[in-house]
Amino acid sequence: MTTRSTRSPRRRTVIALAVVLAVLSGFIIRLVDIQVVNADTHIADSMKVALGASRTLYGTRGEIVDETGQTLAGSILLYDGVLDPKNVGPLTRTDDDGERVQVPWSQIAGEIAAITGQTAQDVQKIVADARAEDPDSQFAYLQRGLTTEQYRALVDIGAPFLTFDSHPARTYPDGAVGGNLVGFMGIDAEPLAGIEKSQNDCLLATNGALSFQKGKDGVVIPGTELEQPAINGGTLQLTINRDLSWYLQQLIAEQVQDMVAQSGSIMVVEAETGKIRAVAEYPTVDPNNVDASADADRGSRLFRNFFEPGSTFKALTAATVLDAGGQTPTSTVVASSRETFANGARVSDAFNHEAYTYTLAGVLIDSSNAGISKFSERVDSATRFDYLKRFGIGAGSAVGFEGEQSGWLRPAAEWDNQTTYNTAFGQGLTTTVPELVGAYDAIANDGLRMPLSLVESCLRPDGTVVEPTLPEPTRVISEQAAAQTREILENVAIQANYAKQIEVPGYRLAVKTGTGEKSDGNGGYKAGAYFTTMIGFAPADDPKYIVVVTLDEPTKVTSSAANAPAFQKAMTQVLKTYRVMPATTAATLLPKFG
Repeated sequence: MTTRSTRSPRRRTVIALAVVLAVLSGFIIRLVDIQVVNADTHIADSMKVALGASRTLYGTRGEIVDETGQTLAGSILLYDGVLDPKNVGPLTRTDDDGERVQVPWSQIAGEIAAITGQTAQDVQKIVADARAEDPDSQFAYLQRGLTTEQYRALVDIGAPFLTFDSHPARTYPDGAVGGNLVGFMGIDAEPLAGIEKSQNDCLLATNGALSFQKGKDGVVIPGTELEQPAINGGTLQLTINRDLSWYLQQLIAEQVQDMVAQSGSIMVVEAETGKIRAVAEYPTVDPNNVDASADADRGSRLFRNFFEPGSTFKALTAATVLDAGGQTPTSTVVASSRETFANGARVSDAFNHEAYTYTLAGVLIDSSNAGISKFSERVDSATRFDYLKRFGIGAGSAVGFEGEQSGWLRPAAEWDNQTTYNTAFGQGLTTTVPELVGAYDAIANDGLRMPLSLVESCLRPDGTVVEPTLPEPTRVISEQAAAQTREILENVAIQANYAKQIEVPGYRLAVKTGTGEKSDGNGGYKAGAYFTTMIGFAPADDPKYIVVVTLDEPTKVTSSAANAPAFQKAMTQVLKTYRVMPATTAATLLPKFG
């Protein structure tokens, strides 16, 4: 029999269980409402308290280095100072007496401004403007592009409402030295010229990102950070020598100014490999301050300009007739200073003289247009055209420099009566400095023309080394013809009227000059305006380096003699830089006349 006393506890238990179940059901219903039914609304509400944010992690653009690893272009860290306007206010500090004191925002603004170069009012206005636009604003730039020194000084202020975003910026330690070659970047970090642009695939970095959440006070919530790492760019090693380029840069600037020329350039190439060891141009551009240079001076004239080469092409004609025409350095022609040929073409020398019985060597020593024209008849025009193409004329170079041009050479079938002879001494066609150096490389390198190169390798971030793919060397002339042409060019260096000006004591040189007329843009030539060239190699008996010096419209001396002082100093410095041994044998003198 159940009594009232036994029913009462059981009843209370049932009631309590029902209450618990009711409460639990309420929690479950509320949980479903929060996490399922109204999830989006509640997430949005929570994000007002826990603010989602992200920060770019900047990858570092790769360095450009010279053949020895010295930096030509690198990256430094700059900092963007960021204020949190909502939380800007006074700071509590400990004074000299150990007392805790409150420093007002106006004073902190003054301390910040003293570092950034602004005024206290400027800094305060940044905060006031941000608050006026959005009272809850937690982001306003204090100043972008702060240096490391400024960054450290600002950190020492100890303001929690001042943070920093770091990012890499480009720097060029040598300034204008090699500026036309290395190129420069735009303000948006886009490569705009030179190696920076043409080799961007190697140098380009990939940015990463750091995402996180932060509270209303701007403090990052621990454990919410998620990082996608940045990937740095590769290291690009060039073939050039930084120290040699520095010297040649000063040298060509001096020569252009001394000769009152429009511009000038020097290029140095290693004969055996085709590697470009130095490039110097004036006027040039300082990649650290591009706006200081005129637009015309920001690219590389050396690669983008083409010109009539003048008498430097006599060496190519001589090599052709030695290789294909059965001639020798002492073969002869009879030529006066003015000659009229069977097809009606007329050719004149730069100086008056009677009919000489010139040797082939003598024609180049005196740089006789008439004499080389007569020698050119000993092979047909089609053959000469074929040899010019094999020398690389009109084909550009393997460098592939940004904006690089090619020379212009019409097929032999299109040569008129005058052009048939003019091409023998460098008129009626155009070339470029890289093409001309490549042609002389064939002479210096036993008849084998090496493709020019400017890039040694790209070292990828993962350690992979990528070397450029270059064309195969081109056999242009026989070893014998190359040796004979070198012997002729050495005699030019010994017997020409500028021989003393280019002499490098202890060394045997081979050289040729060219004075090319400049187009007036209307199918004729510009009066009194010339593009002058001096090109040569050393040692003449075992060529190691080719040096070419150009001047555009020198006015103090209008002939290629204007180039002689710079050529002599440039060649001397090249031989010293690479420790080339002096000659141990004497040159073989060739007769000018038969």
